[in-house]
Amino acid sequence: MITKGIRGAITVDENTEDAIKAAVLELLSEMFRKNDLTQENISHIIFTLTRDLNAAFPAKFARIDMGLTKTAMMCYSELDVPGALAMCLRVLVVANVKEDFEPEFVYLKGADKLRLI
Repeated sequence: MITKGIRGAITVDENTEDAIKAAVLELLSEMFRKNDLTQENISHIIFTLTRDLNAAFPAKFARIDMGLTKTAMMCYSELDVPGALAMCLRVLVVANVKEDFEPEFVYLKGADKLRLI
């Protein structure tokens, strides 16, 4: 087993708890599905939000709604770079996987623009 990071991002419709929750659940669900992840192989998860998203902590929804109660998680503000994509939630899932594992990164909604940069 080795440890690898899996990146993901999604834009959030509005700065509300409900919108952040919906984005977290949509993004993590797709990341877990595409990468065949389970709680048992997750080392930790790092969330970042652009400064225009501050209505809720993303880790709360991963813990409560996805049952990730034994996973270490942290939430941070994204670096405020002029011209950067707004209303964006980014995730780094760090997982213990087989050596031949190739992570599939997930970029949803307006965050698909990040793959062009």
